[in-house]
Amino acid sequence: MSKRMRNTEVCADCCVPEPRWASVNRGVLICDECCSVHRSLGRHSSQVRHLMHTPWPPTQLQMVQTLYSNGANSIWEHSLLDPASVMSGKRKANPQDKLHPNKSEFIKAKYQMLAFVHRMPCREDDSSTAKDLSKQLHSSVRTGNLETCLRLLSLGAQANFFHPYVAFLQEKGNTPLHVAAKAGQVSQAELLTVYGADPGAPDSNGKAPIDYAREAGHHDLADRLVEIQYELTDRLAFYLCGRKPDHKNGQHFIVPQMADSSLDLSELAKAAKKKLQSLSNHLFEELAMDVYDEVDRRETDAVWLATQNHSTLVTETTVVPFLPVNPEYSSTRNQGRQKLARFNAHEFATLVIDILSDAKRRQQGNSGASPKDNVELILKSMAVRHCSDSQDNDQPDYDSVASDEDTDQELPSSKGDRTKSLDSDLSDSPITMQEYLEVKNALSASEAKIQHLMKANSNLSDELRLMQKKRERGAYVTTSSSLPSFPSTLSWSKDESTQKASKLEKQSSMPESDYDNTLNDSEVDDSGLGRRGRLRSSGWLGEGSSIPELDDLEVESDPTLPSTEDVIRKTEQITKNIQELLRAAQENKHDSFIPCSERIHVAVTEMAALFPKRPRSETVRSSLRLLTSSAYRLQSECRKAVPPEGCQGPDMQLVTQQVIQCAYDIAKAAKQLVTITTKENTN
Repeated sequence: MSKRMRNTEVCADCCVPEPRWASVNRGVLICDECCSVHRSLGRHSSQVRHLMHTPWPPTQLQMVQTLYSNGANSIWEHSLLDPASVMSGKRKANPQDKLHPNKSEFIKAKYQMLAFVHRMPCREDDSSTAKDLSKQLHSSVRTGNLETCLRLLSLGAQANFFHPYVAFLQEKGNTPLHVAAKAGQVSQAELLTVYGADPGAPDSNGKAPIDYAREAGHHDLADRLVEIQYELTDRLAFYLCGRKPDHKNGQHFIVPQMADSSLDLSELAKAAKKKLQSLSNHLFEELAMDVYDEVDRRETDAVWLATQNHSTLVTETTVVPFLPVNPEYSSTRNQGRQKLARFNAHEFATLVIDILSDAKRRQQGNSGASPKDNVELILKSMAVRHCSDSQDNDQPDYDSVASDEDTDQELPSSKGDRTKSLDSDLSDSPITMQEYLEVKNALSASEAKIQHLMKANSNLSDELRLMQKKRERGAYVTTSSSLPSFPSTLSWSKDESTQKASKLEKQSSMPESDYDNTLNDSEVDDSGLGRRGRLRSSGWLGEGSSIPELDDLEVESDPTLPSTEDVIRKTEQITKNIQELLRAAQENKHDSFIPCSERIHVAVTEMAALFPKRPRSETVRSSLRLLTSSAYRLQSECRKAVPPEGCQGPDMQLVTQQVIQCAYDIAKAAKQLVTITTKENTN
């Protein structure tokens, strides 16, 4: 991107200068704060990429730059340009506005509700309107006017619209992408594919857009369309091994192998693989797209953490702990998508490899067994498989997702229906209507609870900011932290006893990312896994109720807590060391992992020493356990990066992901302790 252009860029949503992120499908550039809201909307609303730290296809980046410089943002803010909107009180966000609720509500209205997009006159037949818009799109893509096509797409034009064949017209009987490819319009092709156009779709003559591009001599465009056609499997392969297939030489798939792939598969693993192969193509495509979205979430989270300077101690911008709900999908599919976050790095890599293998098999025309419409059982089996054949993996580092059934309004019959043995879980019976309704009700209750907690967290953040400004030693607050912020809506469980916590810690190699949380009663007793709670990576948190809401912290007043200034000072040390570790991870300086982890461990130990050995507050105890255990686990993970001489090197992709997740947990615990002590000391 040119330096001159960079100097004039502002965030499309709040006008902050020098935005560092882009929304690909909206054609706008956005700042870090606004990007955090975009990410929470989901890829179906906004596909975000970092301008500098994300690998871009050059033609896609050029497409975004062209849209931005030609005023694509006016498409999404059309009605705000009307002077009458100012009189009515409508306005866009500005840099001084709070992220919550001002900026976030504006961004949701702008991109989710399309509240400011120019509306077409109402007609009785909406399908006729969409058809007319699609015909206009079909005619427009032969030109270089990108913003016109984006406007048509925003109004409902279909990127895969098939224009009926008319004998005396040459360019009918095809899709807009056929037209753009034949005309050599690279940016138009990029825009259409971002909105779902299929590069392999045949026209009335059986030719794909790729064929027309080659026939017209647009070989670079044809090569790019091939890349887009295999984008899903290419992205999955690159996520695992950092390489993509050489499509120009006919290589279309790379299927990486795990380091322990030579081990015999368990019966459960074999059953999971068989079920994956028996899925219909439609269901397999849905599963693959969901895994693609999860890869995007994890990679963007890593970039997000590595690029934030976290200039304030309690920031409202957060990572995205699981995939946001897509309203176009069923409740069951949304719940399944969110639970992908429970897979630890090893489990998720195994699932990705199996999907790549089966995608290659299906592409080559090898038919599988009869289809079975139960994707959840496949993912559940894929996750549980490592309980039996992997002894050195960490547990999933994610909390219960929004669609879990950990709600007070859970139906009485749910527990009985879902405490089944693994054998019954592997049956091929479809999901019953009763189960579907239970999931739907639980999801609605969880979403309501999340909204309540988000509001409580927003209010607390406002109060905390005011208190920090009033403190005489405010310098510790304004410059102290580089901590990443984490959502307070995640449900953390309490430990039942120190003995049980120790037992869980010893079982740290048993992941509990089973997809639908179906464990029988004996399994709960033996392993300490709750039906609704996940096994914590730290080994400190067992089953039980969730952590008290932040607004209720004052009920557990503990006069023995240290001063806020001391906690902040120690948090600064932890933060500084975490930043060094993340920079080392970003620059692939794996030999720096161990010294960084040791410094973090020392800082964590010093911070824990500030607190009484047995604080009365359960919230403080839980946060301290998470802090110290995550520091120990971080040291263990960092040692894997430097194996002893003569030993086979580890999978650095997996090690780095685990290291980053440990840093997440430490940062989360430190932030909780700062919030708690600040709240307590002002009462």
